[in-house]
Amino acid sequence: MNASRRTALFSVAASAALALSLTACQSGEGTKSEGAAPVAKDTASASAPASVTASTPAGGASAGSDTGTGTSTAVATTHKTGTGSSGAGKGTATPLCRAQDVKVGSQRQDGPPYTHIILTARNTSDHRCEMAGFPHIQFIEGHRQDVPSVAKSKPAVPTVLNPGDPAFALVKLSDGGVDEDNEVVNAFQLILQGDSSVIAVNSSAGGGIAVDLPKALTGYWTTELRNGADDF
Repeated sequence: MNASRRTALFSVAASAALALSLTACQSGEGTKSEGAAPVAKDTASASAPASVTASTPAGGASAGSDTGTGTSTAVATTHKTGTGSSGAGKGTATPLCRAQDVKVGSQRQDGPPYTHIILTARNTSDHRCEMAGFPHIQFIEGHRQDVPSVAKSKPAVPTVLNPGDPAFALVKLSDGGVDEDNEVVNAFQLILQGDSSVIAVNSSAGGGIAVDLPKALTGYWTTELRNGADDF
């Protein structure tokens, strides 16, 4: 074999060896690559639950946030509705009777001597109303002090009148003594609780009423006069 042929064969063998070496290297890199893939896969697997876990709470939180916002909105709406309801409740609550809603008259009770009168306030309006508290009475014009009220005569429940219904208040005028410093009153005025309008009451029937101002007392408005509570 001549030298040039040996050189050619050596080159072919070297090339084949180099090719095998490259193939083995590539195969090794491929194996590493395949080995990296499971790691990447495992990493992906490991991150997946984390991602899912993070996603679920996030999703839940997001949903919770949305739900929370919705709930918050619902609560706010409910609160508003409640406020509306409350407002509606106030709007639909029985209003206080005003001077324009009632007609007030008086009559002497028992006697003689006539120591008490009964005030009657009839609801002449077309709606329900409440006769709150007691009548604020002034028997003498210019006498600014209202007749004091008797606490025990206060009814246990509000005095609510339907159209046409009456409310009553017992009023003490005097002790009925002949030596009392009485003043004859043919008309007097009162106002209702919650209304500043003055109501004039005619008391001239039977010659008027004799009032001893320091002894005068008034009961609360009620739907009926009650023994004991109205005994003063």
